[in-house]
Amino acid sequence: MSSIDLYPLITQARLAQPLWGGTFLARWLELPQPQPERLGEVWLVYDTNPIIDGPLAGKTLAQVTRDYGEALVGERTIARYGADFPLLAKFIDAADRLSIQVHPDDAYAHTHEADTGFHGKTEAWHILYAAPGADVVYGLARLSNRDELTAAITAGTLEPFLRRLPVTAGDTVFVPAGTLHAINAGIVLFEIQQKSDLTYRVYDYGRIDAATGQPRALHIEKALDVTDYAPAPRGVIPPLQLEAGRDLLVACESFALERLNLTGVVERIVDPATFEILTVVNGSATLRWSDGARHLRRGEAVVIPACLGSYALEPTEEAQILRAYVPDLEALRHEYTQRGMDAARVAETVIGRR
Repeated sequence: MSSIDLYPLITQARLAQPLWGGTFLARWLELPQPQPERLGEVWLVYDTNPIIDGPLAGKTLAQVTRDYGEALVGERTIARYGADFPLLAKFIDAADRLSIQVHPDDAYAHTHEADTGFHGKTEAWHILYAAPGADVVYGLARLSNRDELTAAITAGTLEPFLRRLPVTAGDTVFVPAGTLHAINAGIVLFEIQQKSDLTYRVYDYGRIDAATGQPRALHIEKALDVTDYAPAPRGVIPPLQLEAGRDLLVACESFALERLNLTGVVERIVDPATFEILTVVNGSATLRWSDGARHLRRGEAVVIPACLGSYALEPTEEAQILRAYVPDLEALRHEYTQRGMDAARVAETVIGRR
């Protein structure tokens, strides 16, 4: 371990400009001119992103994770993943519809994609903006099978098999590995996911990649290997209140996501079993800890080390912050059970293995 004391880490965001990207994020984040014309994704926290300030500036999050291990990511994370930073936090702006795609689970990724170093990819979307009538593709509308979907993909008739889920700002959608899905036009969201870029496209509306002049690559056989052929079991996840101004939006084995609505100073004790990712999605706030402070503007994310002890958030007027971490699902379930909440209701938000 390095002799440098750990502190809250902000990394250099990675920008992606896919053909379906829009202009919202560049304006919203107040990026310098000239702004990207088609900004689709902003990877706020990712293990290859370099840290931008403090004694660790220039090191990647992956390097700091290897150097500090449990002190950064926490004992629970180390037990599950080793010295690996396991989550990716990003913004997405879909000015056009994304491809219909699916992601593998850990077992498939570690077996068939081991050379990539990626885990599987379970993710959750928190909708920041949705145009009137906006929806997403979310799993299958009915039970199907590999042969039936193969025929539909070949014939270009896949869309009738898919469930369309209307969404509005403030909704949270849980997308487990194996779920066919797509974000459609007119949606801006925050995504928390396992650290993975394994995406298998099954249908792309015949679009052409401007760089190559060819249709974008599909990955049909791998997609069919990992697809869940049962109907999608969920829709929008109902939040659970943890305390005033703090709601649990979703929790699964890989991550939990909370929404903090701040109207005054909030002080928090850090769980030494996990790191946290705090992302400001409305307003701004000052983050204070034992020997430092950092102003966080809208669109910024910060990694809170597991060893930090405690911190305080002081909003500028009001602020909304999304908090992601690696959870103890049994502890969450127990907390709600102790309050007398129905177990079936808790299971809608605190999600175990399927």
